[in-house]
Amino acid sequence: MAFNPAGGGGSRRVGPTLAEINIVPLVDVVLVLLLIFMLTAPMMYRGIDVNLPRAAARPTAVEERMVLTLTKDRALYLNDRRIVAGGLETALREAFGTRTDKTLYLKADAGLSYGAVVETMDQVRRAGIERLGMVTEPTRER
Repeated sequence: MAFNPAGGGGSRRVGPTLAEINIVPLVDVVLVLLLIFMLTAPMMYRGIDVNLPRAAARPTAVEERMVLTLTKDRALYLNDRRIVAGGLETALREAFGTRTDKTLYLKADAGLSYGAVVETMDQVRRAGIERLGMVTEPTRER
């Protein structure tokens, strides 16, 4: 004790000293700060303000996605248009000749053999397609 009202020069200890640190208030303060930062951080991001000019021209058209479908009987369809068996590469070269996005999505039947799908993927690569995506169905959870 720092002040002794009895006037004695020495100080007396009443009980044993408490050597443990109570961290509950510290945890409370840290959690409150965490919440404050989590809520205010998205509001702090702001882009650069720019006044864009007006234009009479229409925006450029977005290219439609190209989907190649391979059915169970190995028939090929490019966006619902049937392709003859030997003309896949030429049809893809014609379809992607003027496109800037060289992405093709492949939908293959699950009952097809692995070799048939790989053979089709090889023809797609030879046609000059840069990106090939596989379309799948999500599994159902029980």
